[in-house]
Amino acid sequence: MTAQAAKAEPLRRWDRETALVAQLAACVSFISFAYYFQHNGLLLYGDAVAHINIARRVFDSRTPGLLQLGTVWLPLPHLLMIPFLLSDKAWQSGIGGSVPSMVAYALGSAGIFRLVRSALSVDSRPDPTARIAAWLSAIVYAANPNLIYLQTTAMTESLYLALFIWAVVYFSEFVQESFQEDGPPPAAGSSLVKCGLCLAAACLTRYDGWFLAVAMCTAAFAVALQAKNKIPRRSLAKFVMLAAAAPALWLAYNAIIYRNPLEFANGPYSARAIEQKSASPGSPAHPGSHDLPVAFSYFFKSAELNLAEGIWQKLWVALLLAGTLAILIFDRRLWPLLLLWAPLPFYMLSIAYSGVPIFLPTWWPFSFYNVRYGLQFLPLFSVSAALPAYFLLRSARHKYAKTGVIAAIPILTAASYVSVWLAQPVCFHEAWVNSRTRIALETELASTLTKLPHDSSLLMYLGDRVGALQRARIPLRRTINEGNHRPWKAPVDSEGLWERALANPSQYVDFVVAMDGDPVDVGVRKQDLASLVVIRTSGQPAATIYWTHRSSR
Repeated sequence: MTAQAAKAEPLRRWDRETALVAQLAACVSFISFAYYFQHNGLLLYGDAVAHINIARRVFDSRTPGLLQLGTVWLPLPHLLMIPFLLSDKAWQSGIGGSVPSMVAYALGSAGIFRLVRSALSVDSRPDPTARIAAWLSAIVYAANPNLIYLQTTAMTESLYLALFIWAVVYFSEFVQESFQEDGPPPAAGSSLVKCGLCLAAACLTRYDGWFLAVAMCTAAFAVALQAKNKIPRRSLAKFVMLAAAAPALWLAYNAIIYRNPLEFANGPYSARAIEQKSASPGSPAHPGSHDLPVAFSYFFKSAELNLAEGIWQKLWVALLLAGTLAILIFDRRLWPLLLLWAPLPFYMLSIAYSGVPIFLPTWWPFSFYNVRYGLQFLPLFSVSAALPAYFLLRSARHKYAKTGVIAAIPILTAASYVSVWLAQPVCFHEAWVNSRTRIALETELASTLTKLPHDSSLLMYLGDRVGALQRARIPLRRTINEGNHRPWKAPVDSEGLWERALANPSQYVDFVVAMDGDPVDVGVRKQDLASLVVIRTSGQPAATIYWTHRSSR
C-alpha cells in the first residue's frame, strides 16, 4: 500500500469524527425522546401502535411464532423491536418500539456525514473543504424537526433512511475505488458487498428499498463495464443476490403462507384494498390517482412541508436544484449521489397506481395523511445543501467570502427549522390530528377492560384497536384475534381458532369486544349474548362488550 493510500485510509473507516457525529446525534435523540415521552407523543401514530403489537404478538399470542408478522408490512422493523418488547413496561409505554428508531437516527446522521466527506475528498485525500461540507450536511439531516420526532416512535422512516443512506455510502465508495488507477479491486468488491447488505436490510424494511435495489443493480452493472479495475465477478454476484434475496424471500413467504405472492400488494390488508374500502361511492379518487404530474406535485410538496414553512421552502428547492446541477456540470464523478433521487419516481408510481394517497393540509382535501412520506427526500436535501457550499468554498479566495458561505447553510437551516417548530412539525401534527378520536376510544375502552376479571379471555378483532389492550395492560395471549388464523387455509378455515371462536364465542372466551362493522360484530349478531356496556366516542365506531356466560376456568 502506498503512503498516499495509507493516509487516505481513515476516510474509509468509522473514525473519530464520524463517531462524534453519531454521538452528538445520540444526544439529540435522547433529549427529544425524553420530551415526547413526557408529552405522550410516542404512540400518537396508529401505525406505530400496530408495529409494536405485531412485534409483540410473535411471542405474546395464543398462536405465537413468526407467522404473526403477517403480510403487507415488511418484517425487519418488527424483528428488531422484539428484544425490547419482552418487557411489559416497554411494550405498554411504547419505549420498546422507539429504541431501533433512535439507534437508526444516530447511524443515519453519521452516514450522511461520511457520504459527503468521502464523496468530496479529491483522489481519496483528506480535504478540509469536504469535511466542512459533510458537517453542514449532517446538521441539515440531524436537526430536522420531523425526523427528530419520528425517530422517537416505532415508525419505520428512521430505520429505512439510515439503511438507504449507508447503501449509498458504500455504493459511492465502490464507484470511487473502481475508478482509481492504483486501487486494489478487492476494496471495490468489499464496498459493493457491504452496499448489498444494507440494501437487503432496506428491502426488508420498506418497499422503497425494492425500487432502490433495481436502480443500484443497474448502476452497478454499468460501473462494472466501465471500471478501470476489473470488479471481481464474485463480489458483483453477491451484491445482486443480496439485492434480490429480500424481495424474493418476501414473495416466497406470501406465496407459501397466503397462497398469493402479491398478497401484500393486492390482498385484503393492502393499501389498494384499504383505499377501496374507505372510498365513498361516486367520490373522486385521491389526488394523483392515475396522474403522474399530480402525484409528483403532492409528493414534492410533502417533502417541502417536512423541511420548512412558507418562503423557506422555495430556498430549499433552489438548493436542491443547485446541488443536482453542480453534480451534472462541475463534477460528474459525484453521480452516485443522484441515487438519493430514488424516492421521487417510487412515490410518484405508488401514488398514481398503487392506491397510496398523500393528503396535505395546504391542498385538497386539506387534511393529513402520509405527509411523512416526504421525509424520504431529507437525505437528498441534506446533501444538495452541502454541494453548492463545497464548490463555492473551493472557488472563494477571500476569507470573509468563505466565512459567509460556511455560515449561510446553518443560518438557512436554523431559520427553516425554527419556522417548522413554531408551526409544529407536520409529522407530529399529522399524528396528533389523526389520533384524537382513536385515543379517546382506546382510553375509554381500556378503562372498561381493566374492570374485567384478570384471568378472563376476550374475543376481539384487534385491527386499529389493539392500543386499548396495550393501555389496559392486557397481554395479547388473553385474546383470540384475527392473528390466530391459519392464512394458508384461505378462503375459509373452519378448524381455525379464530373462526371457531367467532362461530361459538361462549365456548372459547369469557367476553367479546365488538366494534360496529368489524368481523366480531358481524359474528356476534348471530349469537344470543348479553351486552354489558356500549362505549361511544366521537368519530369512532361504537364498542360493545358482551358477556358469554362461560364458566371461569
